[in-house]
Amino acid sequence: MKKSRNIRYLTHEGIKNIGTNRLMSVASIAVLMSCLVMIGSALLIFFNVDTLLQNIEDQNIIMVFVDVGSDDAAVKSVERQIGQMENIQSCEFVSKAEAYNKVLESLGSNASLLSESDDSFLPDGFRLTVRDMEQFAATVSQLQSIEHVMSVQQNTDLATKLAKVRRAVSYVSVCIIVLLFVVSLFIIANTVRITMFSRKLEISIMKAVGATNWFIRWPFLIEGLTIGIISAALGFGVLYLIYFLASDSLLAIFGLLGNSLVDFWEYAAYIAAGFVIVSIVTGGIGSVFSIGRYLKEQGSVVLDEK
Repeated sequence: MKKSRNIRYLTHEGIKNIGTNRLMSVASIAVLMSCLVMIGSALLIFFNVDTLLQNIEDQNIIMVFVDVGSDDAAVKSVERQIGQMENIQSCEFVSKAEAYNKVLESLGSNASLLSESDDSFLPDGFRLTVRDMEQFAATVSQLQSIEHVMSVQQNTDLATKLAKVRRAVSYVSVCIIVLLFVVSLFIIANTVRITMFSRKLEISIMKAVGATNWFIRWPFLIEGLTIGIISAALGFGVLYLIYFLASDSLLAIFGLLGNSLVDFWEYAAYIAAGFVIVSIVTGGIGSVFSIGRYLKEQGSVVLDEK
């Protein structure tokens, strides 16, 4: 019961510290919120670019042509072996009759040139898409080794460039997020540290009358966590507002590449969860780090807890 009362009291003190040091608290919330908004912006840009690349990859079709004159058994054998390949996402059969009709359509008024021929000179084929562009070259090599496959039409250069762009976007996004996470951690740590120095005498008196390190740490931990949670809530709202206001400009850019913007609410749960986790981790770690360092520096006044 006593411990429960102590926790309630110390939690109240931690929240009250935010008001007592309102100037520093507001500055910390504003800067941490800005970091979270930048993290969220980096994530949204990554989601949009990733969707754009995925759409381009889906259009990067591989055409597999079977030997001209192959019977149904040979065609079925090729189809079965393609279906067993792990990196094949979709496989659509294109018959020689369908290909012949497309040739006639492409000729338009000159289709009469083929009036005396049939589709026997055309091969059956398969229209494929792959799951992982990183394995594109290996997949093409596997397709070329299948018996009865006459040729494989593909664009390896485009696939390689898309894979490199995807990796670059991923690395840049991760670097930005890690950098901003470290900045957030630094902000929280310094906020709590300044608060502790302003209460140096009070902490010394508390230790003199027998207060444990836990008793001293708890209010500062609550202060850091509260600042983090407030920053997360405000950052989420500001991010949504910025994305909504910038949607027309972003749509104009991505629209030129034949892609629409991702729906904010489709990723809202992930962004909100990420904000809360980053805020709690930075608030908790920043507070614990600052308190531990302060108590160690003030070892002549604050005794270690046994």
